[in-house]
Amino acid sequence: MVLYNSLGQSKQEFVPHTPGKVNMYTCGPTVYHYAHIGNLRTYIMEDVLEKYLRFSGYDVNRVMNITDVGHLTSDADTGEDKMLKGAKREHKTVLEIAKFYTDAFFSDCEKLNIKRPDVVEPATNCIDLFIEMISKLLDKGYAYIAGGNVYFDTSKLENYYVFGNMNEDDLAVGVRDSVEEDKNKRNKTDFVLWFTKSKFDSQELKWESPWGLGYPGWHIECSCISYKHNGEYLDIHCGGVDNKFPHHTNEIAQSEAFLGHKWCNYWFHVLHLNDARGKMSKSKGDFLTVSLLEKKGYNPLVYRMFCLQSHYRKPLTFSYESLDNTATAYDKLKKRIDALSFDGEPNLEEAKPLIDKFKEALDNDLNTSLGLTCVYDVLKADVSDATKLYSIGEFDKVLSLNLIDSGNNTENASESNAEIDELIAKRTKARAEKDWATADAIRDKLKEMHVVIEDTKDGIKWHFE
Repeated sequence: MVLYNSLGQSKQEFVPHTPGKVNMYTCGPTVYHYAHIGNLRTYIMEDVLEKYLRFSGYDVNRVMNITDVGHLTSDADTGEDKMLKGAKREHKTVLEIAKFYTDAFFSDCEKLNIKRPDVVEPATNCIDLFIEMISKLLDKGYAYIAGGNVYFDTSKLENYYVFGNMNEDDLAVGVRDSVEEDKNKRNKTDFVLWFTKSKFDSQELKWESPWGLGYPGWHIECSCISYKHNGEYLDIHCGGVDNKFPHHTNEIAQSEAFLGHKWCNYWFHVLHLNDARGKMSKSKGDFLTVSLLEKKGYNPLVYRMFCLQSHYRKPLTFSYESLDNTATAYDKLKKRIDALSFDGEPNLEEAKPLIDKFKEALDNDLNTSLGLTCVYDVLKADVSDATKLYSIGEFDKVLSLNLIDSGNNTENASESNAEIDELIAKRTKARAEKDWATADAIRDKLKEMHVVIEDTKDGIKWHFE
């Protein structure tokens, strides 16, 4: 398997630290609001990656954090805590906000067939571990105390900008509030490990620490939670491309300073979902959610298919017209699969090259677009229906589009075949009566159903294209 590694900015063969086992970490949501579909594009593609690793025979341990404290409205350690902002907006406590939006997030994931990670850990569960890591960073000289806060000293690193093409100006990316200079910092790129002072007095959740009553910075939680559940060596770290700097850069800095060795070998970043206004963002007011798509009549899995039609490393532009096209394609695909019969046993030898082609697509940097094409190739293959259903079922372990409904296929196939036979009979009658308008209309309908008609010596035959 070859994956694009953001750390080396190139495609690289994937080789886990321990043969056969993959330690995987996913940056989870900050649970102060609903996830918009731009956020969920990242989780869909991470879900495909995890499922394909399992499909390929790896034992995967996937860990996800829940940010319920410490994530400020600016990536430059300024502004209000997002959780506190959400609590004020809805007149609830931070913990009430965290529970409500955590449940909402996983409800959306369930609708999109996104598997729940093996470990889900809220940041507030790990305060002692944060304090332990920060204390060691202070002892090793990688951190300092100033103005009551604890900062990581980026000047101690040989190379802070590990992902390349980043600079100090990028610290303004994602800023919602005006950025105030933090005069406690020795270097502009230094970041807070633990807050205690001044403008953070309104923070609802605080804990005792060696540095005073306060709460952790955002970046420390992912390093600690991954270390707690994946150990010292992480194989794949996932997230949206906007996390690359400074969040993931800071994770690497503090993790490797704490551990004393390289931490994570592969970094998997998913590009933005855009709309007519640009990158989707909660700061723009109204934003698109799974629930909104459902209210408009869309099956959430249509959005999943919409994402799979594009490569995860390409920006994807959302429009309702594009989603409508995907909905039409999804419905047609489901009907063609539903028309297949479960009678008989699959021929595994005939299925193998079909499955190998699917693997070839996903092995090439998770090319889900080609993976979907493999489904259509199976439908056109000269193999039995049982073999087609078996192959598509294997693909759907990764694609997770609910392509096969085993309880209804035989019934649906019978109903679909009867409908096609009836249409062909009506078309034959219309042609005999020289009713060309009706015959042409039926021909077009059959074409939409991907039905190919053949005149043979034994009469009219049909098959799916």
